[in-house]
Amino acid sequence: MPNNETTLIIGAGIFGVSTAYHLAKRTPNPSNITLLDRAPPSTLPTATGASSDINKIIRADYSSALYMDLGFEAIQAWKTLPFFAYDDNPDVDADAGDTDTVYHQSGWIAMDEVGSDVPLRIRENFKRGKYGGVSPIVDMSEDEVKSAWGGILGRTDYRRFGSYYFNRSAGWADAGAALGVMLREAIGMGVRYEVGEVGRVVLDEGGTGVEIEGGNVLRADKVLLATGAWTSEVMAGVEDQLGISEVDCVERQVSAAGVCVAHFQLSEEERGLYGKMPVLVYGGQGEVIPPTSSGILKFTSTTSFKNTIRTATGREISVPVEDQLNAPKGLQEDSIAAVRARLPQLLDGGREPDYYRLCWDSISASQHPLISRHPDPRLANLYFAVGGSFHFYKFLPTIGRYVVNVLDGVGNGEEKDQAWSWKSAGEAERGVHESLIPKREYRDFL
Repeated sequence: MPNNETTLIIGAGIFGVSTAYHLAKRTPNPSNITLLDRAPPSTLPTATGASSDINKIIRADYSSALYMDLGFEAIQAWKTLPFFAYDDNPDVDADAGDTDTVYHQSGWIAMDEVGSDVPLRIRENFKRGKYGGVSPIVDMSEDEVKSAWGGILGRTDYRRFGSYYFNRSAGWADAGAALGVMLREAIGMGVRYEVGEVGRVVLDEGGTGVEIEGGNVLRADKVLLATGAWTSEVMAGVEDQLGISEVDCVERQVSAAGVCVAHFQLSEEERGLYGKMPVLVYGGQGEVIPPTSSGILKFTSTTSFKNTIRTATGREISVPVEDQLNAPKGLQEDSIAAVRARLPQLLDGGREPDYYRLCWDSISASQHPLISRHPDPRLANLYFAVGGSFHFYKFLPTIGRYVVNVLDGVGNGEEKDQAWSWKSAGEAERGVHESLIPKREYRDFL
């Protein structure tokens, strides 16, 4: 990166913050990097963003060898970057005494659905890979799963599952805190942080930029959209201006999708019990992450949905709903059904989740991200790092390195370059997180 080249990064989620950090490490003049977000750094991550969460799973168990390799690379970074303060003892609640610890290697138990080939593909990747120091996965019987971890899975519905394994290398991170820690590192290296609500991408005689609330336009030699679920909304205006066809617009690359997350406030006794458990993954049905230091237990299902609207010119795009804290009745019922199948004891006595949240991310057909320059030569200085597809948080420590390569015109290797490229119409492949492809609309649950 030349000394005087300026870079504007829009969005302080995992793609934006990781890119700012790695770009600052590479450039001789980090003050030429500007990171723009709607929220001040003291309140990051943005409450409505995918990175704004109490916890996220960190794992390398993938049916894709590409993402298994990237997963172990990220786990190593979670362990070795000092600002993440690695905790490798799943039997001790580090949060209770060490508020600086944001990464926890609790392990996970994977329940494999009958008829799915994903468990076999994951096992084959483990066999083929050379992951030094990683304990092998341990197969468990149903009875062993029922009796493990204090018997908390004794009442789980096992009818859809055919095999089970435990992997010590997996864990979870305090999502919001970890993002904030990395952001502070980037700012400490000289990255400029600006606050502003982005309205749209603009293209005029001054070149490409972004218009923020109040009408001001920010520009740079290179503009990176790390705008997640809001990407189509931000791009719609300039796509109309340039006459870009619907089949060639960014909505066909990544689209906004939501899932409903249920949360329970545990008692001190419950927190002691559930704090010993690993991450629980129920095939393609969802997951449960160990409780936070304040005793919040989170359930995520794989029921996903779009919120499709028409723009002023008739273009159909999906956008997040404004209210993300009030889940409609249909989604509440879906979440409770998921809890009843996993940890039914939490619903004893008519108990219900204490609160819900609608979590939005941008998702692609293959669940690969879009890390690419815009293919239209009129937008030659516009880049994307979007499409987390509900599984990319774990790559926070490392993904920015690959985004910086794209900004610098340097390849990441044929496999990554192809996987993360702008796709032609009709290109398709089997995804790495297929159960989260949205099949319904938000209005279906009202």
